Amino acid sequence: MIVAVLILLAYLLGSLSGSLLLGKLRGVDIRTQGSGNAGGTNALRTQGWRFALGTVLVDVGKGALAAWLALRFGAGVAWLPYAAAAAAVLGHVYPVFHGFRGGKGAGTLVGALLVLWPIAVAVLIGAWLLVLAATGFVGLSTIIAGATLVPLALATGGAPERLAFVVVLALFLVFTHRGNLARLRAGTEPRFERARLLRRSRA
Repeated sequence: MIVAVLILLAYLLGSLSGSLLLGKLRGVDIRTQGSGNAGGTNALRTQGWRFALGTVLVDVGKGALAAWLALRFGAGVAWLPYAAAAAAVLGHVYPVFHGFRGGKGAGTLVGALLVLWPIAVAVLIGAWLLVLAATGFVGLSTIIAGATLVPLALATGGAPERLAFVVVLALFLVFTHRGNLARLRAGTEPRFERARLLRRSRA
């Protein structure tokens, strides 16, 4: 019973979208602006860095809380914290409180990893920054960063549930960023030019 409760609670926590909750205070719904996504990148582009920072803090925090609750009250069930983390990410993408239209899950994943596998966060952020600096594409950076978790899990060993978690989440990030991939193929994906540091250094 506790397993089901913790997974459901994780999904409900994930459904508390940072940008949409903060948007209610401001009287905006960022799903009607920019890319139409409820994540941190669209929050930055449409509402500015303060709003985006608040969005990221909420989204990372709920992932961390969902994972911590599963660790604290999961009675030692090894796979439960990873299942709760996945449920929180699912809730972020398909939030029950916001018409099942949310973000893409990366921030919530980072929050869960801060609790479950902190070293992976350093690798994830490092890969994300490197690809972003080289290409300026935020979505591509997120996909590649998520993919780096799979070889990291294989190289470091550990529990099989960790490997299963990162494989599923890496594939899920590809799914949630499928629109970005389609625009990349079409040559219409917008770049975050200010982040293209490698190009600037070569200029």
